[in-house]
Amino acid sequence: GILTPVRRGVYLFSPLDAGPAGAGIDELLIPGLYFPDGNYYVGYASMFSYYGFTEQIFQTVHVLNTSFQRDREICGILFRFLKIPAARLYGIVTIKAGGSSAQVSSLERTLVDLVYFHKPVGGVDRAMEILKREVTGNKCDVARLIRLSARFPNATVRKRIGICLERAGIPEKSLAVLIKSVARTSISSFGNSRKGRIDKKWKVIVSDP
Repeated sequence: GILTPVRRGVYLFSPLDAGPAGAGIDELLIPGLYFPDGNYYVGYASMFSYYGFTEQIFQTVHVLNTSFQRDREICGILFRFLKIPAARLYGIVTIKAGGSSAQVSSLERTLVDLVYFHKPVGGVDRAMEILKREVTGNKCDVARLIRLSARFPNATVRKRIGICLERAGIPEKSLAVLIKSVARTSISSFGNSRKGRIDKKWKVIVSDP
């Protein structure tokens, strides 16, 4: 139990005086060992907690990367490696972790991911509430959020964020790049119904109050 394998040729050293439970490890240190070229970031649920979007502590560490997809338990922690296109590898910041550094999604990029990967916080409606709270509470850089949102490849996510920002009072001039990003998309509906008013700006069918 003194050496615990992390990956081939890399081990966690847990001295005997650490006791039966062994020495703990900062989970943010693990992903960088798998991606020395930096083609990854820790995101999704882990960062929802890190930035205070939710008080829930999640047991899975999501590692988005351009190399492979698999689940692996390392030092008692479940890591979910998710392969994504290189076009989605942006909006990343480096933070200190256990005397070293780790790549994670920035606060604004995490908000974009929250609207896309909303299940951990209870669904899209809850995700939109959190997004609005962060924006109206001046907790994020709205201009950066708009730029990062406009780059996200999923049009539905761009539309949801755009409408949410508009309803939060962000002026149309500031939203121009996001509006342009959905201008040539098809009319879509956020729900099961295709009935309602067509919002030509955001290319969606609006059926809610």
